[in-house]
Amino acid sequence: MIDWLRGASAIRTPDPDIDLGGRRVPIVLKRLHNARRLTLRLAPDGSEVRVTLPAWAEGREAVAFAHARKNWLADQLAKLPARAAPEQGGTVHYRGTALTLVWDPRSPRRPVPDGETLRIGGPETGIAPRVHRWLEAEALRLAEADMRDYCAAAGLDPVPIGLTRAQRRWGSCSDKARIRINWRLVQAPDFVRRSVVAHEVAHLVHFDHSPAFHALLARIFEGEIAAADRWLKEHGRGLYASFG
Repeated sequence: MIDWLRGASAIRTPDPDIDLGGRRVPIVLKRLHNARRLTLRLAPDGSEVRVTLPAWAEGREAVAFAHARKNWLADQLAKLPARAAPEQGGTVHYRGTALTLVWDPRSPRRPVPDGETLRIGGPETGIAPRVHRWLEAEALRLAEADMRDYCAAAGLDPVPIGLTRAQRRWGSCSDKARIRINWRLVQAPDFVRRSVVAHEVAHLVHFDHSPAFHALLARIFEGEIAAADRWLKEHGRGLYASFG
């Protein structure tokens, strides 16, 4: 698919919404000068319909394109998991495991994994934000360790790494030798997160998807890239079910 975040310009339309099963969802158009056709997708969290269009296409044509595929979009929206913030007795996904959230005012305010549970103390109000902050801190801690592993394997010095809340891209590598990883990957199994970090480390050497890039990625990553990609394709949207 086209990377709609790179080299794109936003276009606002006179009627930017579409009714999907009784829910009004905004249509966001992104013009890509190297695009050859209209491309349609639903945001991972269902918050918007995204249409990329070539330089020659008109905005009203892109809007009509989305409306013509209204039923397909509604089906995709219906398949998304219900979004719910974690609460006492609910589930928090951490490193591929569903942990039951257990609140006990006598426990530490900072969440602590304990077998199949995630224990948290402090006031019952504000549980969700505290869990969110903990997951982001864990995401950064784990991704930094992954980055050091793969930089060493590639013969590179460690680089700065940060988190992103992007709704499409799982990772990115800038030309300034900085890596950014989607924090939601902390909810996925370790091999999935590590595959994304390895991918971005390989981009530090090859800023493309050439055979040389894939050869380096295959050399430094200990798992199966295809399996990690398949997991994200099948379960990636589910990582957006919590925390908005």
